[in-house]
Amino acid sequence: MSSTSLQTGARIVGGLIVLAGVINLILAPIIGSSVFENLWGVEPFSYIGAILVMAGLGAVSLSYIIPRIVGKQNPLNDRLSDTTQQWSQLTKQYFELFDHDLGRPLRRVLGKERELRAVIESSTVETNPFIKDLLIKDLLDEIEGQVPNFRLMMANIQVLVQLEAPDASVQLQPVEPSEVVRNIIDRYTSVASETHKEITWWADPAEFGIVYSDSSAIEHIVTNVVDNAVRFATAHVEVKLTKNPTHFFIRVWDDGDGIPAHYIPHIFDHGWTPAVSRREEKSSSGLGLFIARTLANRHGGDLTVESVPAPDPDQHTAFLISLPLGKP
Repeated sequence: MSSTSLQTGARIVGGLIVLAGVINLILAPIIGSSVFENLWGVEPFSYIGAILVMAGLGAVSLSYIIPRIVGKQNPLNDRLSDTTQQWSQLTKQYFELFDHDLGRPLRRVLGKERELRAVIESSTVETNPFIKDLLIKDLLDEIEGQVPNFRLMMANIQVLVQLEAPDASVQLQPVEPSEVVRNIIDRYTSVASETHKEITWWADPAEFGIVYSDSSAIEHIVTNVVDNAVRFATAHVEVKLTKNPTHFFIRVWDDGDGIPAHYIPHIFDHGWTPAVSRREEKSSSGLGLFIARTLANRHGGDLTVESVPAPDPDQHTAFLISLPLGKP
């Protein structure tokens, strides 16, 4: 069997393991409450799901990493130790990223599960059985709200590995940017409403038409920027799609506290977050904006930012994605 076939097989198996893990997380409260008399089984099922997700992501990532490492190395024995060391460093780096990006949504889901278990095991539920269904629905809503985080984290890891190949060719295809943006907004509407925020979008012209670009790159760039805006907005996020004769533009605006001027030069740096400058523990991997700008640059475009920080009454942050219209 060729190395390409093995690599493809590893990715498929890894993807299936990730899918199994996500399904396990979603079904944990239902499985646990139906199989066990009490909900002590819910949390173990969730941990199993988390382990499956991380194992699957590891398999997918290693399917990209190992061939590149092996391909770059001289087959002589005296280079074997260097290959092993490089593999270990990359593996450590990517699993640290798993920990950062997977940790936040998992903590929220597990927190809801503990709350559900505590209330269900109390005497209150015995006199009010409908509370059980209400709390399970609340937990499922929380899991649904965290799905975009899981999805973005998995995509970020995959794209990060792919970006290590600077000579990778860009595949152009006909794409409707308005449909790509619409799908992203649909996914994040419930995430925004959970924290009482609103997200709106429009295109000018309304019938935006087709461009020739990489649809997966567009989706990944916009998703990272929208995810960032939803997290930091105060109440509203606006996404506007426009174009000129050579480029199309996606502007993502939020009414949050803005970005201090001394942070602006660093927000696109690999792995940088404000916590780094304050020597605090990072709450995220700091990869989203780095990946978004790198992808935009690779496709002949750019990602820029302008921000007015609080306490200015016009406080806001706006990211502008620009990409070429391309040719068939």
